[in-house]
Amino acid sequence: MSKEKPLLFSISIKQPWAGLVVTGVKSIEVRRWPTARRGRILIHAARVPDPREESLKHISPEVKPFTQMYGGIIGAVDLVECRHYTDSSKFLVDWEKHRNEPDWFEPAGLYGFVLVNPEILPFRSYPGWFRFFSVPDLDPKLPQ
Repeated sequence: MSKEKPLLFSISIKQPWAGLVVTGVKSIEVRRWPTARRGRILIHAARVPDPREESLKHISPEVKPFTQMYGGIIGAVDLVECRHYTDSSKFLVDWEKHRNEPDWFEPAGLYGFVLVNPEILPFRSYPGWFRFFSVPDLDPKLPQ
C-alpha cells in the first residue's frame, strides 16, 4: 500500500509582508477576494516586492532576514477565518493584525485571511501564482 503525500496549498505574498507573516508580526493577509479554504498553508515570498514605503516601518532587525527572500516558500501558517471588511471602521479595528494603511481600504470591500501558528521553514525556490496554488511535490519539513 503506497502512502500518498498530502496535497499542500500555498499563497504568494509580496515582501516584506511574507516575512512579517511567517514571523508572526502580521496575522491577517488582506485580499480583494474571499476564500473558503481553511487549514495549513505554505507562505510563498513573491519575486516582486511591495513598492509601498510604509511597509518598511514594520521591519525590525530580527525580522529583516525573513523579508529579504524572494521567489520561494519561506514558511507555513494555519488559515482559520476569512473576514469581510465592508467598511473602513472594521478594517481599522484589525490594523495591528494586517498593517495596511487606512487609505488602502476599498469601498467595494476587502477580505482578511486570519492566519495563526506561523512557522518559518527553510527557503525553497518555487514558482508562485496570483491565488492559492497547489504544491504537490514539497514536504514542508524537509529542505530541498
